[in-house]
Amino acid sequence: MYSKEEIKKGKERFWTSFGQYLSVIPSAEGEKINWVNYKTGIKHLFFRMDADQYQGVIMIEMANPDAGIRELQFETFKTYKKIFEETVGEDWVWEKEFVDAYGKATTRIYKELKGVNLYNEQDWPELISFFKPRLLALDDFWTTAKYGFSIFK
Repeated sequence: MYSKEEIKKGKERFWTSFGQYLSVIPSAEGEKINWVNYKTGIKHLFFRMDADQYQGVIMIEMANPDAGIRELQFETFKTYKKIFEETVGEDWVWEKEFVDAYGKATTRIYKELKGVNLYNEQDWPELISFFKPRLLALDDFWTTAKYGFSIFK
C-alpha cells in the first residue's frame, strides 16, 4: 500500500519525465505541444492518460455534464471509427456510459495496459512504450476528426 504522499510524488515524477521525453516531438501539424495536457479545443472533451499500481490507460473522455451532448459526441466519434481504428492500429473499448470513482458520468473510448505499476520505475519504459505511440496516433487522428466536432465548441 502506498501513502498519499508516495502516490503524489510517484505520479508527479512519472508525468514530468514522460512530458520531458515527449517535449521534443512536434504535433502531427508540426507544432510544439504539451503532450501530458493535450488540448482538443473542445470543451469537456479530453485525451487523458492515467496510471496506478495496477495499470495504465489512455482514453478519449467525453465529460460534458449534458448527457445528450455526450451521446452526440459519441455518435460523432462512431462516424470516424474506421479512420480512428486505422490510425491507432488496434481495437479500443468504446464505452457509452461510464461512471467514475466520484460518481461523474462520462463517455469514453480507451485502451488499457494491465500488470504495470507506475510506482515501480522499472515499469516506466513499458508505460512510456504504451502511451507514446497511442498518444501520437490520437494526435494524428485528431488533425482529421476535429473539424467534425467544431459544433461542440
